[in-house]
Amino acid sequence: MKNILITGAAGFIGYSLARELLESNEGVEENIQIVGIDNMNDYYSVDLKKSRLENLVKHRNFRFTKGSISDKELVQKIFAENQFDVVVNLAAQAGVRYSITNPDAYIESNLVGFYNILEACRHSYDESDANPSADYKGVHHLVYASSSSVYGTNEKVPYSTGDIVDNPVSLYAATKKSNELMAYAYSNLYRIPSTGLRFFTVYGPMGRPDMAYFKFTNKIVKGETIQIYNYGDMYRDFTYIDDIVKGIITVMKKAPAKNDNGVPYKIYNIGNNKPVSIMYFIETLEKILMEEGISMNQVKKELLPMQQADVYKTFADVDELIRDFNFKPETPLEVGLRNFAQWYKLYYLIR
Repeated sequence: MKNILITGAAGFIGYSLARELLESNEGVEENIQIVGIDNMNDYYSVDLKKSRLENLVKHRNFRFTKGSISDKELVQKIFAENQFDVVVNLAAQAGVRYSITNPDAYIESNLVGFYNILEACRHSYDESDANPSADYKGVHHLVYASSSSVYGTNEKVPYSTGDIVDNPVSLYAATKKSNELMAYAYSNLYRIPSTGLRFFTVYGPMGRPDMAYFKFTNKIVKGETIQIYNYGDMYRDFTYIDDIVKGIITVMKKAPAKNDNGVPYKIYNIGNNKPVSIMYFIETLEKILMEEGISMNQVKKELLPMQQADVYKTFADVDELIRDFNFKPETPLEVGLRNFAQWYKLYYLIR
C-alpha cells in the first residue's frame, strides 16, 4: 500500500484513517503517499473539518484536493496524475434523517460520486490491454463505506452480511445498498477487487456533530433538554473510531479472494458486537461529563415516539471479520466516551 486515495478525507472516518496511516508510517524508509479529496460542505461545522485537515497537511506525504467525487472530470484528473494501489471511498452524504428532506445530496454524492470512483478504478490502466476474464491490472483494492442502515427493519439479530437487505427505511440506506450492488457489478465485469464495510454507529474524538452522542453533549453542557426517541427503548451497537480505523487498515491490506462465482468481492460488518441501551448510554455520558469537569448539569430528558427512518436495535455479527482477519472491535463504551469527552473539553472549552 504505497499510494492511497482516501475520499472524504476531511470527514470523521476519512481523517482518522489518514492520520493513523501517516503517523504509523513516520520514519519508514518507503513511506506511503496519500491523496485526499473532500468537498468541505457545510452539512456540519466546516471549522471542524478544517481542524482535521490542519492535522493532515503537516505531513509531507499527504496531498489534498478540495472537490466533489461527483465531479467526474476532477476524479479522472486525480486518477490520471496518480497510480493508486488502494482506493478507500469514504466520501458520502451522511445522515439518515437529513436524507428525508434533502434527497438530491444523496443521489449526487452517494450514487453519482461512487459511480465516478468505480469508473476511475476501471480505467486506471490501458483499456487496450483489458481482458474481462483476466485479473484486474489497475487499482489493487477498492474499499468503500457501507452502513448498518442497510439492514433496515430486519428483526433478526445480530445482523449478518448474509441477511436479505431489501427493506431500507431511508434513502441514505438505499444509496448504501446501491453502492454494494454497483461494486459487485464492477467486480464481476472488470475484476476490480472490492470490499464493502458496514459501519455501526461510529463515535469518538473529532467526530460528527450531527451524531446523537455529540448533540447530547452539546445540550447537556448548555443545560438544554435532549430528545430521546421511542421513549428511550432503543439499542445501538456503538463502535469506537480507533476500532473502525484498525478494521479498515486490516482489510485494506488483503484484497478479497474470488467467491464461488469468480468475483473478487466481499462485505463485512464492523461493529462492537455489543448493543447498548440508549438510556444506559446517556447515563454513562452524563457521569463522564461530570467526572471530566465538563458539565455538572443533570440531564433533562424529553421522551418522544419513534421517529421516521429510525430502527429499534443495531447489532453487528462480526464472525466473518474474526475468521478472515482475526480482528474485532473491543473498545469499551466507557473508554471511548471518556476519550471523546476529554477531546471535547480541549477543543471547545479550553482552547
